Amino acid sequence: MGAPEAVRRRVEQLRREIERHNYLYYVLDQPEIPDAEYDKLMRELQALEQQYPELVTPDSPTQRVGAAPAKEFAEVVHEVPMLSLDNAFSDEELAEFDRRVRERLGVPRVEYSAEPKFDGLAVSLLYEDGVLVRGATRGDGYRGEDVTANVRTIRSIPLRLLRSGWPRRLEVRGEVIMTHARFRALNEALEKEGKKPFVNPRNAAAGSLRQLDPRITAARGLEFYCYGVGLVEGGRLPDRHSKILARLRDWGQRVPPWLERVRGYAGCKAYYERMAERRATLPFDIDGVVFKVDRLDQQEALGFVARAPRWAIARKFPPEEVMTRLLDIEVQVGRTGALTPVAKLEPVFVGGVTVSSATLHNEDEVHRKDIRIGDWVIVRRAGDVIPEVVAPVRSKRPKGARVFHMPKRCPVCGSAVVRLPGETIHYCTGGLYCPAQRRGAILHFVSRRAMDIEGFGEKLVAQLDARGLVKDVADLYGLTEAQLLTLDRMGPTLARKLLANIERSKETTFERFIYALGIREVGEVTARALAEHFQGDLEALMHASRETLEQIPDIGPVVAGHIERFFAEPHNREVIRKLLAAGIHWPRPRARRQTRLAGKTFVLTGALTSMTREEAKARLQALGARVSGSVSRRTDYVVVGESPGSKYDRARELGVPMLDETAFLELLSAAEQD
Repeated sequence: MGAPEAVRRRVEQLRREIERHNYLYYVLDQPEIPDAEYDKLMRELQALEQQYPELVTPDSPTQRVGAAPAKEFAEVVHEVPMLSLDNAFSDEELAEFDRRVRERLGVPRVEYSAEPKFDGLAVSLLYEDGVLVRGATRGDGYRGEDVTANVRTIRSIPLRLLRSGWPRRLEVRGEVIMTHARFRALNEALEKEGKKPFVNPRNAAAGSLRQLDPRITAARGLEFYCYGVGLVEGGRLPDRHSKILARLRDWGQRVPPWLERVRGYAGCKAYYERMAERRATLPFDIDGVVFKVDRLDQQEALGFVARAPRWAIARKFPPEEVMTRLLDIEVQVGRTGALTPVAKLEPVFVGGVTVSSATLHNEDEVHRKDIRIGDWVIVRRAGDVIPEVVAPVRSKRPKGARVFHMPKRCPVCGSAVVRLPGETIHYCTGGLYCPAQRRGAILHFVSRRAMDIEGFGEKLVAQLDARGLVKDVADLYGLTEAQLLTLDRMGPTLARKLLANIERSKETTFERFIYALGIREVGEVTARALAEHFQGDLEALMHASRETLEQIPDIGPVVAGHIERFFAEPHNREVIRKLLAAGIHWPRPRARRQTRLAGKTFVLTGALTSMTREEAKARLQALGARVSGSVSRRTDYVVVGESPGSKYDRARELGVPMLDETAFLELLSAAEQD
């Protein structure tokens, strides 16, 4: 027996009323009813949904209480990358930014949208037909983690957009934060339970959002402010950033307070100074302000450089600085063999964190700053930046303060330490035989973004290394159950699970394999660029010259040199040979050839009936084409499927050639026959 029609109507009425009060409370800051009345409405809705479970919907306000715990976070690929911002740390750098913008646009003055820069965790919220369907962390800007169940618990995030007129698919981007009051209350509760408190509100917000149990997130009182949009399909938004934020506010999103439109450098500087004065009185942390060119057509004209837009900048507040004593300088050995001097400090509180260590970068930097062991030093920290020693206080230098020199032998394995010509970094020559490098290399190799072999934590890797069971990463694929059972806290079930995970990792992607090798300065983005260029051809990559590598987008001469040297090392080639012999493989590419689409830039919009967007992207890339997330004058073709979004309108404005699905398939077929 279904729910009576009167009950259905009451449930819908309660949901609308509760969401309206959420909007009044969180967005407009104009509550109409006391908390007790709000709780009464929520209890009535919960009771009705409990009595009639078929009425429960994902966007019901009752679903904010949190779902069952997850085993892990799934990966989300951002259809439009979540780029970072360039920073300005002085008025001169801000003025230079404004000058570059004006000169590129050819205008005497630019209008900017100004807003506070929250010190929180960037997230993406995807709405389809007005309903929240996914929440994801920024991650590396290209891939994040699916935290949908957790963002649903944040009351300032609407589960359904208000009013009407929103695009069919709309990605709202913003920052999850924790207020000072919530932060203090949370730490007090953790300390009473004998648990370790968080060091600052930002870490507390990030840790709370990434709980596998959404019920914990729900209890933490997180808040959300949106600062823009990403993907927009099946609809249009206003032509100014400030107007987009106003529209988002109308649809129920909470936008930052103190939004302003300012003109030119003078307007930006005045706004920055006002926010710097207000900073200490705010209920949450901000670490600067953000200026964005307000007109979208001007943003389009300015474009992007590397991983940041040319039309926006973050003017950061000055970092905090304190004085403490430098007790010693230790040398740490990284997984690449790089030796880094680290200052061991008398503990001091700076930038919201108690600091006892700080980077000294390299030996040249220590000598340039004339930092000596025993000195009183100035320590600086800003936001998430690693603490650094700025300078010694020479007037307080004690007698006997010692000059630092890099050791001639590796402090971990005793191998010789070398410094390559033209470089500032010292390296241990022990290679994979140095425990510091070997363990780091293994942990990197098995990490989620690399070969994704679950179960290999630091303690297990340390045991495998100490007992000589794994001398390089290829030895992982020769481990036996009998060997694993000799390790501490290892039973048959866990051993078999680890071996199954190792076996499963043999089927991977070229991009992951490249990243897993741990080539110096080759992160995920560079690994992706190499994989796309060489299309699965490992031999071609291994024999590529530095000049060839430098032709690949985002790879400069330094990284190209690291890659060339890595593959030139016989020992590295031997490890790779062992890995391939163990059965590691990835999808074999089509034979690489020149086609009529090589070098062409495509943009996809709308739904295709014959294939998914990822399949279309893969076919284009196999033919040497590039697939972009935005339309510009440099776009060669826009492929238009069903219910296209704003990219279709943009292509029409710019006169970019457009292909319907039939024409697109014909072009693909012809290119594949070239």
